[in-house]
Amino acid sequence: MKLIIATIKPFKLEEVREALTNIGVRGMMVTEIKGFGAQSGHTEIYRGAEYAVNFVPKVKLEIVVTAAMADEVVQTIATTAKTDKIGDGKIFVLDVQSTLRIRTGETNDDAI
Repeated sequence: MKLIIATIKPFKLEEVREALTNIGVRGMMVTEIKGFGAQSGHTEIYRGAEYAVNFVPKVKLEIVVTAAMADEVVQTIATTAKTDKIGDGKIFVLDVQSTLRIRTGETNDDAI
């Protein structure tokens, strides 16, 4: 099993969710986050005053899938979330040792 962690632009969330649902992803966790990378933030004007925004709003997706499905999920996120502009995000893939569905007691692949 693999844990896929993706950070994407917030306005791409619904499009990515639909694309993942279409390839068979049955669930994901979504968190609103702030961060910075190559963008290093930006400046905005509020009530006539310019100020620095050091952290950029992002959405973090966490998805656990079978190892066989991981590459397809990564490719789907990368293709769907891409805008060709700085700040499109990143995708990390980690190994998952075990999974347990609390309600039924199912484990590993059966639990996802």
